[in-house]
Amino acid sequence: MKVALISPHSFVSPGGVKTHVLELANEFQKRGIETKIIIPRRKLKENYGKDVILLGTSFPIEFGGSISDLGISFNPISIELLLRKENFDVLHFHNFTFPGTLQILLSSVTKKTLNILTFHSNVKGSQFLKNFPFLVSLLNKFLQWKIDGIIGVASFVLKFFKEYQGPKIVIPNGINLQKFNPRVKKIEKFQDGKINLLFVGRIDERKGLIYLLKAFKILKKKYKNLRLIVVGSGTEEEKCKNFVKENKLLDVVFEGQKSHDELPYFYASCDIFISPAIFGESFGIVLLEAMACGKPFVAFANEGYKELLKNKRGEEFLVPPRNVKKLAEKIEILIKNPKLREEMGKWGEKEAKNYDWSKIAEKVLNFYQICKKEKEIKKFF
Repeated sequence: MKVALISPHSFVSPGGVKTHVLELANEFQKRGIETKIIIPRRKLKENYGKDVILLGTSFPIEFGGSISDLGISFNPISIELLLRKENFDVLHFHNFTFPGTLQILLSSVTKKTLNILTFHSNVKGSQFLKNFPFLVSLLNKFLQWKIDGIIGVASFVLKFFKEYQGPKIVIPNGINLQKFNPRVKKIEKFQDGKINLLFVGRIDERKGLIYLLKAFKILKKKYKNLRLIVVGSGTEEEKCKNFVKENKLLDVVFEGQKSHDELPYFYASCDIFISPAIFGESFGIVLLEAMACGKPFVAFANEGYKELLKNKRGEEFLVPPRNVKKLAEKIEILIKNPKLREEMGKWGEKEAKNYDWSKIAEKVLNFYQICKKEKEIKKFF
């Protein structure tokens, strides 16, 4: 079996879909499955190794309070030539964007391949789709024609495809437990006796860093030994830095954007992880990374985080989005109680083992077989 993992998202910057695709490819290759990754380029010179094929061009666009990708192939013939040359058995798409994904699916080659879509996005609150609801129905009809099975990283994601009649399944994101674990070395400069709070993510409206900074301002008045470490960059970075400056907040450290391989060291160095994402989260990969490293967390109760922690112990540390006072109160509970921090860390480490990438990859491969059988049955009707 030869698999193509196709993402419309550029690999220039870190991102959840990028990590998902790379980890899934790694697990497939461990099993002897020939796997290629197909992504658009954003720069003139990009090289990610022999297993990553650059096809088309990606343009950054603002969508849903964050930065997304508009992918397009200016030479559609290149799609046909590539797919014929590689002769894939499975085309596994990760998110659907127009026109890039559409261009690939319209290739004549896709009649013979098994075509799978994993949808990572929470588009429930999209104002664009609210304004043009007919597009949802149109997309479902197209997918019914071209896609053999749909995976959602959370159950509410699949509600977007309720008109789709083919095989559907929930398979969550995974975590690399070799990278993210409590044995990772700490960053020395942060080991000076201060209690370290950590934020990891894009600094944009959706990720809500400004609310954490406001909560930190409240807490800093009571606890002088607090430090907030900010890992990431984005469109609201200047706004957040100005807030720190205007309010004379001490011990807020902006570390900038880091690679996925560098992130475990920051999780290892913190005492409490905080994710104030206010909306648009489909899963909660940063929470899972913190949990795998044995760290307690506090987060806003967006839809993705609520599903990840439903009926689990960590649910008690979710607070209503944008509620700065409640956010500060929950963080303070963990600041004052080192024993509770340790208990939550141990619970998180144990829970994260359920999302090991080897288990997730096995579920994906099993779903391929289900969809393949379904497609073969359809040929007779």
